[in-house]
Amino acid sequence: MKHSKDTVKHLTFAAMVAALTAVATVYLLHIHMHAFGGQGCIHLGDTIIYLGASFLPTGYACAAAALGGSLADLMCGSPIWLPWTFCIKAGVAFCFSSKGIKILSKRNIFALIGAFFITVGGYYIAEGFIYGNWIAPVYSMLGNGIQCVASTTLYIVLALILDKIQIKKQLHLL
Repeated sequence: MKHSKDTVKHLTFAAMVAALTAVATVYLLHIHMHAFGGQGCIHLGDTIIYLGASFLPTGYACAAAALGGSLADLMCGSPIWLPWTFCIKAGVAFCFSSKGIKILSKRNIFALIGAFFITVGGYYIAEGFIYGNWIAPVYSMLGNGIQCVASTTLYIVLALILDKIQIKKQLHLL
């Protein structure tokens, strides 16, 4: 019976992470990167992905990240990015671990580096294929890097706060 309860808990939490990722990407602090010479935007969605992946088992985290990011592409009217976002966000979530009592574990600190390279590199490749030009996407790398740094900074702040109040223990996620 415990396995069934855990499955329901993980599915529910993953659905919540996917929905929050989409809403945070589209509506919260949504700043277009045209000012930085590229595509994309600064948003809070990746912070939600990082946090969700720090709470959920890997498979659930990857699914939530992929679905939430892809839903945001649909909501923004950018379906051309959907298959790329699906893979990139799943790869980002794969870097993190929910094991342990802390959100900001050593593994998750290193995951932030992996998330940076997967995001910046992944969207460079995506833009190269979408536009058929491998020079122009270089300009978007700055904007995608800024997005990653903003998400990382907020993740660290929130993780420190949530670790301080032992949120994983309080939510019975250990």
